[in-house]
Amino acid sequence: MIYAVIDTNVLVAALLTKNTDSATVKVFEAIADGRITPLYHKEILKEYAEVLGRAKFKLSAAGIKNVLSLIVKYGVEVFPKATGEILIDMDDLIFYEVVMEKRDEDSYLVTGNLKHYPVRDYIVTPAEMMEILERE
Repeated sequence: MIYAVIDTNVLVAALLTKNTDSATVKVFEAIADGRITPLYHKEILKEYAEVLGRAKFKLSAAGIKNVLSLIVKYGVEVFPKATGEILIDMDDLIFYEVVMEKRDEDSYLVTGNLKHYPVRDYIVTPAEMMEILERE
């Protein structure tokens, strides 16, 4: 089992793509089948709900509720300490702080926006996350 914080852009891509073989879909499936245990915080859930609920994505309220329920049901809520890290987009700080709180358990942050975070071997793209899962 691998712990991972899933950046919002990964969830959005997984839910919107028509390519069922995409890495974002595979990451989402790995959560559903228990290979990835998502790490979350109430601020992350709030962002997921806000972004997924945007009209342009045309996602149903029931579908969004199911996604959030899946993350809470199979995930672990984390209450991180402040890291003092300064990021390009400070809205991403909660994702970084959650992963840092669980680094002693080899957690990862999965994102489509690597440039938003410091370069670290545990901050990975969806494709890199799938390679890590395959090696496990």
